[in-house]
Amino acid sequence: MPQPLIVQVVTGRTMAEIRRGRDAAVADLVELRLDGVGDLDVAGALADRRLPVIVTCRAHWEGGAFHGSEEERLAVLSHAAALGAEFVDVEWKANRRGLAVTDPTQLVLSHHDFEGTPADLADRVRAMRAERPGVVKVAVTPTRLRDVTTLRDAMAFDDPHVAIAMGAFGQISRACPAAFGSCWTFAGTNAPGQLSADELRRTYRVPAQSAKTAIYGVAGQPLGHSASPAMHNAMLAALGLDGVYVPFETDDAVELLDAAAAFDVRGISVTAPLKESVFAAVAAADPLASRIRALNTLRRTAEGWEGRNFDVAGLLAPLDARGLTLHGRRAVVLGAGGAARMAVWALQSRGAEVEIAARRSERTEAVASELGAVASAWPPAAGWDLLVNTTPVGTWPRIDESPLARGAVQGRMVYDLIYNPEETTLLRWAREAGAETIGGLEMLVGQACLQFEWWTGQPGDPAVMTEAARRFIGEAQRQV
Repeated sequence: MPQPLIVQVVTGRTMAEIRRGRDAAVADLVELRLDGVGDLDVAGALADRRLPVIVTCRAHWEGGAFHGSEEERLAVLSHAAALGAEFVDVEWKANRRGLAVTDPTQLVLSHHDFEGTPADLADRVRAMRAERPGVVKVAVTPTRLRDVTTLRDAMAFDDPHVAIAMGAFGQISRACPAAFGSCWTFAGTNAPGQLSADELRRTYRVPAQSAKTAIYGVAGQPLGHSASPAMHNAMLAALGLDGVYVPFETDDAVELLDAAAAFDVRGISVTAPLKESVFAAVAAADPLASRIRALNTLRRTAEGWEGRNFDVAGLLAPLDARGLTLHGRRAVVLGAGGAARMAVWALQSRGAEVEIAARRSERTEAVASELGAVASAWPPAAGWDLLVNTTPVGTWPRIDESPLARGAVQGRMVYDLIYNPEETTLLRWAREAGAETIGGLEMLVGQACLQFEWWTGQPGDPAVMTEAARRFIGEAQRQV
């Protein structure tokens, strides 16, 4: 299978906008979306182009902006084909008797489902293939991660095709088209889950992917804030390794492991809310993960999945770097999930007197009793030596939120495990109140380097990962 190409989608209301976008494209092909153009000029859209194009005039009944007659719409596509457009895209559901395309290799036969993944998807794909177009393109909207595997299986054939799973669940279909046998992946901002051409080329290295590319990933929900793909992909690129690291958005441990098996995933970073449920679903875990009953890393072996918890080492590293003595100190952990369990164990291992504070008192008491910690009231009393936030409150894009009210942030040191943004509202309030602060980026980089080495046998470089994370965070903040 040839290596996949990047298609940059260009939209606009005027021909001037279409031509500017076309000429500024940094992809392998350009999709010219003509369905929203007021002063439509097909010849002008194609004239002087420097890249191959796909001409699309999407009907409103399949998510497009063209509201004219079908005769008018098909005439636009026929004109583009006659003028030598490399490809024209027409819907499978359209009555195509009015479409004049003499060369079938020009035809992209497409089908979009914006509601879900149809139960008869495989039958629809077979019907599309029977027409022998140049490219079969299918885009569905998965409602669970398992739908992505359904799409991949339905598109498992050698004829040129494009398989797209829209939205958060389908990021792997866009970032790793080779895993679906897709000849193209689409870049832009006009469809759910689309990535930019720069992300596809620089972060995910799509042009270098093949069916042999090793797949790694991060699993949890939500993952839009995660810097892990930027970090691990930067490290893979720096070492010249044939691998890609992609998001697997799900809150279901069994579903995650099924998808990971289907795509032959080599290693997974596990984040909220899966750290405890994945532990229960994995046969082999190291002693630390077994004691905490939560893990953050999976690796595939010949015997199955094995799990480890690198969070403890990652959490303690910034404290050790500052020479902080925890023995006999009052430490408060905010939250009662998998990350909180890890933090409690880590702090207790250094002799701290640990309290757990969470909004759900019954959960707080259960975790505190199990780990031998103190169940604190909510909010916790001021005057701590160390406060560790393990909740997601304050994570991008909801960066103005804090797990505690401003007046309750009173203590010597605050450690927020959130890394995006690098300084959360909680940390800013703590700094303004005179407390020492530690952000989650230090921990993230530390444990990511350990994960990377466990998977690949080569040590991760903290400088490479930190630079990639900060670049990602900065770009995310500019989009707010």
